[in-house]
Amino acid sequence: MMNNYIFALDIGTRSVTGIILEKDSEGYSLIDYYTKEHKVRSMHDGQIHHVVEVANVIKDVKDALEEKHGKIKKVSVAAAGRSLKTVESEATIQLEKKPITDHETVKHLELSAVHTAQLDLASQNSAHDYSNYYCVGYSVLRYKIDGEQIGSLIEQSGSTATVEIIATFLPKIVVESLLAALNRAGLEMEALTLEPIAAIHVLIPESMRRLNVALVDIGAGTSDIAITNHGTVAAYGMVPIAGDEITEAMSDHYLLDYPIAEEMKRKIVNEGEGVVSDILGFDTTITYDTLASDIKPSIDKLANAIAEEILLLNATPPKAVMLVGGGSLTPELTTVLSEKLKLPTNRVAVREIDAIQTLNKTENLPSGPDFVTPIGIAIVAEQNPIHYITVNVNEQVIRMFEMKQLTVGDCLVQGGIEINKLYGKPGMASMVLLNGKEVTLPGEFGQAPSILLNEKPATVDSIVNNGDQIKIEKGSDGKAANVTLEQLIEELPSINIFYHNQPYTLKTTIYVNNKRPSLEYIVQDKDEIELKQPKTIREFLESLGELPSTKAFFIYVNNEKMKLKDGETQILVNGSLVSLDYQLKQNDNLVIQKNKKIVLKDILKIMELDYWNTIEVKFNGKPITMKQAKLEVTRDDERLEEESEIHSLDNVQLKERKPEPFIFQDIFRYIDIDIQSVGGNFKLYKNNQETTFFDTIHNGDHLEIK
Repeated sequence: MMNNYIFALDIGTRSVTGIILEKDSEGYSLIDYYTKEHKVRSMHDGQIHHVVEVANVIKDVKDALEEKHGKIKKVSVAAAGRSLKTVESEATIQLEKKPITDHETVKHLELSAVHTAQLDLASQNSAHDYSNYYCVGYSVLRYKIDGEQIGSLIEQSGSTATVEIIATFLPKIVVESLLAALNRAGLEMEALTLEPIAAIHVLIPESMRRLNVALVDIGAGTSDIAITNHGTVAAYGMVPIAGDEITEAMSDHYLLDYPIAEEMKRKIVNEGEGVVSDILGFDTTITYDTLASDIKPSIDKLANAIAEEILLLNATPPKAVMLVGGGSLTPELTTVLSEKLKLPTNRVAVREIDAIQTLNKTENLPSGPDFVTPIGIAIVAEQNPIHYITVNVNEQVIRMFEMKQLTVGDCLVQGGIEINKLYGKPGMASMVLLNGKEVTLPGEFGQAPSILLNEKPATVDSIVNNGDQIKIEKGSDGKAANVTLEQLIEELPSINIFYHNQPYTLKTTIYVNNKRPSLEYIVQDKDEIELKQPKTIREFLESLGELPSTKAFFIYVNNEKMKLKDGETQILVNGSLVSLDYQLKQNDNLVIQKNKKIVLKDILKIMELDYWNTIEVKFNGKPITMKQAKLEVTRDDERLEEESEIHSLDNVQLKERKPEPFIFQDIFRYIDIDIQSVGGNFKLYKNNQETTFFDTIHNGDHLEIK
């Protein structure tokens, strides 16, 4: 075969297609192709189950093309996308209220989740060996803080940070069985790719891979899905339902033998109608629209499975969906799929080989979408062949399949290194009591592991090449909690008040284990910390040493206890009476003043008693108030008057005096007149009636001396 010819094989579930392309200055030209179906079911979900049987079919395809074009020695092939294993997993780290500040830590968390996915996959394998799989990519499904979804983990506070990813793995056995079948057919693998990558590469130029597009290769047994985003193939998936589902539906509905149903499906799709003869011998003409209506449940089932897998891989509907493969011609599939994904109908389309821009349009090109993947395999395997590379990770030799640009992170995952276990341990925390409540002071975070790539500092995103040396070392442990009182308390509250019109600041005092340290004191484990700030009037006056006596004022009256007041002082805030337990506020004006002394008259008023018996009379036309004591009050045999001061705990004896009548003579105690100096005769009158000095008088009487 000529040197500029490219031979590629598409080894499918139902058949093997061989393609010969010629590369020239203008692109690629199709020289020849040949397809042969498997005699037995030797392929299952993209994996070769019977190497000998598949090798025989490959040899038949090779021989058929060799007859026209000469000896073929090397071939480009693809690992089927349906053989990829997709695993969801997550990883969580403790934040201890300290947010993540750099993207490298987030990347480490993502790789930890990928490693978990790798271990999950390995646990399903009898050998439990994670090295039996290549990780060909992963995408982040969501980030979470304390279980709540968040857009980014950077600078988010909380207790835990979690990342959920979906990772895609290719079993090594797929590649090894491919190699075995090719060798048995007398072929040497020249290049290898993945089927979804091949189709995407020729249909979606690299400049357009920043768009979020899904490509679905619908074959006979499975539908393979690949999704582009941000310039790369972001995710792969597979659903075990495809064209055979439609053929089986036709077979059941129209009572057809399976091979006849397959043949009629293609005829109706390509020509618009076909005449079928069922097992009872009846002929029926079936149009394209009739077929779409009759097998609508199966079309819905296929579209629904594809839509669900796309949404699982991409989280949201993509911008567009491209369909290739023979099953993409299923009647009305593009319309139903656009409805399932809530996309406009013109955003879901079948792509045929005329959409391959680098393929020269020659007369021998086959029609339909069946040949997009085989031609893509030939072009991509030539342009971007996949190689094995060998790297050294901590003196462990790792061989990897270069299906994409490999990074240090990929090597760590393939080497089984759990990056989260290489973080330094966090420093010891301290537990303290702050005003009776337990407070945890976390230690410093452990440092991230250090990575050297060929003895130079690197990150998990650093690109690796064949023969590179990677060294990853555990990060240093964090220091124990090291917090000063000032850092712990941050801001000490204070209140400004006025006391007797002088400004005072009620400051907070810090006590640690009943002692007053400086603010630079380093808080120790099990310290008991109290913040004391005068809040009430009592606490403020105690801090000044001026707390007034609050002893209640009691006396005894006729040996019975009587409470007169709460203390010897009055407490006024902003002019209003308050108690010692009043809580001071900003700019309050506090005044303490002594209560006035208590006299007997105050006590009698409380008891609603009158000390005097009084009458009103007129003497010579002038009003006079006359009085005589109704009560006799004593204290320890001391006679008390109305203005006599009473002290706390005095024992006062009080009894009523026997009332005596007022007589005319009593008036001279209230007027300034000397009877002796009155010359001549005089007479006394009461209410214009002559009377004597000893005659009784009453309230309202008019008294005269003439």
